[in-house]
Amino acid sequence: MNILSILSIGWGILAIIGMAFGFIPCFGWINYINIPFAVFGLLFSVLTLVLSSDKEPAIAGCVLCAVAIFLGAIRLVIGFGIF
Repeated sequence: MNILSILSIGWGILAIIGMAFGFIPCFGWINYINIPFAVFGLLFSVLTLVLSSDKEPAIAGCVLCAVAIFLGAIRLVIGFGIF
């Protein structure tokens, strides 16, 4: 496993942790920070998927970042962007 694969899955895990904190009541504003973080993580994971021969961690990073983006955006809509 190379360093790009490790960074890819690590970025995805951090995005999921940030999204989980965003689901705590009154902490929905964290998703304003976490969604761009997860977008950069998704781009980095796709880049890793293209450049690396070890595809499984890059795919996991893509999935985790995509889930963090999707659920974080839904949380912002439900909480009216504040809560």
